[in-house]
Amino acid sequence: MPKIAAIKASYSSNGIGLPLKELQAKLQFSRDGLTTEEAEARLRQYGFNEIAREKPLSWFRRLWNHLKNPLVILLSILAAVSWITADVPSAIVIFTMVVLGVVLRYFQEVRADKAAQKLKAMVSTHATVVRDGKQTELPLKLLAPGDIVILGAGDMIPADVRLLTAKDLFVNQATLTGEALPVEKSDKETSAVCDNPLELSQNCFLGTNVVSGTATAMVVHTGDRTYFGALASSIAGEREPTSFDKGINRFTWLMIQFIFVMVPAVFLINGLSRHNWLEAFLFALAVAVGLTPEMLPMIVSVNLSKGALAMSRKKVIVKRLNAIQNFGAMDVLCTDKTGTITRGKIVLEQHLDVSGKDSLKVLEYGYLNSYFHTGLKNLLDDAVLEHEELETTLNIRGSYKKIDEIPFDFERKRMSVVVEDNNGLHLLICKGAVEGMLDMCTKIDDNGVAKAMPPKDRETCLQLVHQLNGKGFRVVALAYKRLEEIPTEPAYEISDECDLVLLGFLSFFDPPKETASEALQRLNKLNVGVKILTGDNEAITCYICEQVGITTERILLGPEIETMSDKKLASVVNDYTIFARLIPSHKQRIIRALQQNGHVTGFMGDGINDAPALKTADIGISVNTAVDVAKESSDIILLENSLLVLEQGVAEGRSVFGNIIKYIKMAASSNFGNMFSVVGASAFLPFLPMLPIQVITNNLLYDFSQTTIPTDKVDEDWLVKPRKWTIDELKRFILFIGPVSSIFDYVTFFIMLYVFHARNNPALFHTGWFVESLFTQTLIIHVIRTNKIPFIESRASWQLLLSSVVIVLIGAWLTVSPLAGTLGFVPLPTLFWVLLGVILVCYIALTQVVKNWLIRHT
Repeated sequence: MPKIAAIKASYSSNGIGLPLKELQAKLQFSRDGLTTEEAEARLRQYGFNEIAREKPLSWFRRLWNHLKNPLVILLSILAAVSWITADVPSAIVIFTMVVLGVVLRYFQEVRADKAAQKLKAMVSTHATVVRDGKQTELPLKLLAPGDIVILGAGDMIPADVRLLTAKDLFVNQATLTGEALPVEKSDKETSAVCDNPLELSQNCFLGTNVVSGTATAMVVHTGDRTYFGALASSIAGEREPTSFDKGINRFTWLMIQFIFVMVPAVFLINGLSRHNWLEAFLFALAVAVGLTPEMLPMIVSVNLSKGALAMSRKKVIVKRLNAIQNFGAMDVLCTDKTGTITRGKIVLEQHLDVSGKDSLKVLEYGYLNSYFHTGLKNLLDDAVLEHEELETTLNIRGSYKKIDEIPFDFERKRMSVVVEDNNGLHLLICKGAVEGMLDMCTKIDDNGVAKAMPPKDRETCLQLVHQLNGKGFRVVALAYKRLEEIPTEPAYEISDECDLVLLGFLSFFDPPKETASEALQRLNKLNVGVKILTGDNEAITCYICEQVGITTERILLGPEIETMSDKKLASVVNDYTIFARLIPSHKQRIIRALQQNGHVTGFMGDGINDAPALKTADIGISVNTAVDVAKESSDIILLENSLLVLEQGVAEGRSVFGNIIKYIKMAASSNFGNMFSVVGASAFLPFLPMLPIQVITNNLLYDFSQTTIPTDKVDEDWLVKPRKWTIDELKRFILFIGPVSSIFDYVTFFIMLYVFHARNNPALFHTGWFVESLFTQTLIIHVIRTNKIPFIESRASWQLLLSSVVIVLIGAWLTVSPLAGTLGFVPLPTLFWVLLGVILVCYIALTQVVKNWLIRHT
């Protein structure tokens, strides 16, 4: 809290609350906006409109992050100690391993970041800016202090701005203040002293968004100088970890626990039995290295970047690489109906009077309303405005003049425009949701005559609308009011939307997509449940859902949710597939209820009212045509608004996670088994089971054999259900599969000691175990990578097969190569290679049996 207070105090003193005249003098702005030359000069002076956390790491900072890795520090210490003790060859090999590991991770991370930036660049956020006296769309980063921006419902506030004009402007500041309700902003000057800059009514701030209304504003601060930028700089690096991050961290701590138990044991056993504590220390360090899956960061980076690129080819853009795992783990998808289940192309089918007959007057009034309002235009307005012939027929430009408008908001669910005709009469035309509109109407239009509306007529209207909804039509009510008392300075407010005359109804139809039913079936095969969350009424929602095969037996409505506690909602939310007549807060509560029940929940939305739910969901999904605030709140952007595209993305997410889990299972179980063997061998051998440099070389070769795992395919049956981090299952796998390798290590020990009499020839023993260990580890990759029978029912990618063959050949060659003496190797007898073949066959068979047992008992 002191940090936030300091930011507020510092920010309050930077001029944001100055009177407009002082700001004008300070920024030298013009109502016609900056010229291109002025904007470029200010960008050079102030920098791009980007906050600190969005800036890429410098090469030095990135390299330092890798160098301070505990594993790198451990290896560097081992290399330094080897050099000090005159073991120069070991020091060179270990140092080479450090350099290779750091360089590989560095360049792979750079490559992954570049891929992510390229993909994110495909999803751009723009602002409407006045440049050179003309309105133009520019990327947010190109805004400079003094720019004039135009704001409307659905827009993100692109910088910290001072309002010049504002009409019914409401802004959601939840990202900065946590307030659930929008706050009203005004262009009026406030003289009161304000300690909290967020309470300044004439200013809006980067990171917030317009809920309703319109405004023009002057940019005051950009980038790190904004309030949001100051906050971001102060908490850089304090990002909330995803479930993927948490899983990686839990696995890391699991390996640390193994290291804390086994490394001291190896050190003490070797030190007490051979009384050479320096040798024991070096060997214990090598064991610690052997237990650590060094390539994990690189494998993760390669898999995630490869998955993101594969998704981009399927029209799925990943904004955050770590979100891929959540995508694959998702078991419930909540989505709106419009544009996802339906085509999103709405057609105006009917324009009816209150009796249900076609009415040209209803169409004309509807056209005037859609034509003149400047707020958030939606698909319904687009459908009305397709009747372009009315602009000429009604002589709109010559016969009507716009006086004012009362913008749409999600509470009223209506909007109005006020026009003046040639006679100077002001006419308020209002359209909106039927039930709310009926409450505002006291009369009905009967062939041009306004008559009182008795309850019977209201029921008749509701029955007509219900019949239209049942046939899949979306209905909007249209009403008007002639304003005989015209204010001196026309300024109409929400309170003027009363005593309206109900004119009739506009009915729209948005047919289901041809692919919707198929997509839902595919998602069902992937065990992803789909729930429809919509603001539409239940009748039209049921009709559309029935068309695509979604059960409509039980529906939960917004008003019912309003009466439920969070606990009650969580207890019933799994029982419903359709949720209708929702407001934004309902969607957010539904997602939280599903999360409380243990579901990994995705939410797909594209509107202003979807932003809270997108942020709350485990995986926020939007489309490239969505409003800015929806895109910014999302983790995944679809370039095509289709559930088929989404289904492909889910499968790819599971495939990426599957390959990461493969590496973790292979590396952890194999390393654990080897070190388990080391502990036992250290207790009865008169020499070290393997030299430190041999342990490190073995581990290095094995790690390189696994670098091609990202190219591998994941079995189809592994993709059919959501996959989450299950550390307990992973621990069981390590504890059961690891000791299997130890069995054959001990068999090798027996062969080396009693068949080849290596008790008096440590180099022969070391070489035999090195080769057996490397061969078994590399070969077992192909058993662990699949739940099926390896090589027969499931084969690895050719890259993984090739790397496995190359690594075992290198391991065999090292025993007779010029490096053999440096590494402490000697040639092996021919009989050893025969016995090794038998060991490999038995090892594969036993591992397959144990693996199948674990699968059955999972």
